Amino acid sequence: MAKQLIILTIITTLLPLLCNSFNPLNPNTNPKILVLLDDFLIKSSHSIFFNSLQSRGFKLDFKLADDNQITLQRYGNYLYDGLILFSPSIKQFGGSLNLAGVLEFVDSGRDLIIAADSTASDLIRDIATECGVEFDEDAEAMVIDHTSYAVSDVEGDHTLIASDGFIQSDVILGSKKIEAPVLFKGIGHTLNPANSLVVKVLSASPSAYSANPRTELPNPPSVTGSAISLVSVVQARNNARIAISGSLDLFSNRYFRSGVQKAGSSNKHGKSGNEQFVTELSKWVFHEKGHLKAVNVRHHKVGDGTEPAMYRIKDDLEYFIEIYEWTGKSWEPYVANDVQVQFYMMSPYVLKNLLTDQKGLYFTSFKVPDVYGVFQFKVEYQRLGYTSLSLSKQIPVRPFRHNEYERFLPAAFPYYGASFSTVSR
Repeated sequence: MAKQLIILTIITTLLPLLCNSFNPLNPNTNPKILVLLDDFLIKSSHSIFFNSLQSRGFKLDFKLADDNQITLQRYGNYLYDGLILFSPSIKQFGGSLNLAGVLEFVDSGRDLIIAADSTASDLIRDIATECGVEFDEDAEAMVIDHTSYAVSDVEGDHTLIASDGFIQSDVILGSKKIEAPVLFKGIGHTLNPANSLVVKVLSASPSAYSANPRTELPNPPSVTGSAISLVSVVQARNNARIAISGSLDLFSNRYFRSGVQKAGSSNKHGKSGNEQFVTELSKWVFHEKGHLKAVNVRHHKVGDGTEPAMYRIKDDLEYFIEIYEWTGKSWEPYVANDVQVQFYMMSPYVLKNLLTDQKGLYFTSFKVPDVYGVFQFKVEYQRLGYTSLSLSKQIPVRPFRHNEYERFLPAAFPYYGASFSTVSR
């Protein structure tokens, strides 16, 4: 009896751990996120953001970043689906977590949000560098803008910026336009030109620059204008998603509730765009939107519903695929007009746009080329903000058998006629 109780305890302990990761075909509806903080005061000063996540079904586990009990894995399985680093000044994580552990977490297909500020440590900077962005080398530098700053009663150093340089992507920032500028105070970063996976979500204005606001500039700043990114995102090749912000205050209750007026504009907004911006961004990062799956891939000859083991050259065939998008609660049909299929052997012999019934089903038909060999049906779909689809299905193509050729070839009719004319003589 005691042995059975021990076994039951072990099973109930391990079972949730084995079910924690995001399955692209059956997403976890109660994902768990580890939130690492510099100070537990951040839990209350950024409570609106955290409450938004919890109201959407996320389970948050708050820990200090130097807690000795921090671990991302147990028995080879990850305990969390996402990681939020609101600990810009941490120099070394507690427990078993380190730089390599964070990168392995992302390599496993899980998601990450990093928020830095002017106190950003080398550890946080190194994580950001590995993700494809470079914070300003000057540890005292902040983003300054003398034309796009937020108007306030006190004339400051213009480091509180009102930015409306949003990426034009409905899937990342939602279809509803963000009317009010976003308040930002922190450090800027640039994108690694060798990394094509990094995208600016919130950009600085052309008049912005990165420098120490407390000292005079001895030389022109090295990072200026729209090259400065305030918030960037990465979607890795394994579809893991990362958001990197140069401002921790961007997520704070104070900025969420603050009114905003951009310098040079007469429009006064009673509430900044921070809450809408951060909410939509977090939905994207944690795969509540823009996550695609492809199912029921099939093909067959026209008029025959069964999938053959091989095709013959010049056969007429039909190809079908169903694509759905995860909305955070359910799978909904994905509708687009740019999904293509290739019939591929070394290079595409056929490239066709797929038609759709607007209910998730995509289809097309074509004739097998007059070339035999081992072909593949390939779908490579990559669009900004959406997880990529890469599907392939192999199928051999054979030539005609000796008894499948036409008895009389129309191209040879002149020769047939010449032969019969000779015989008749």
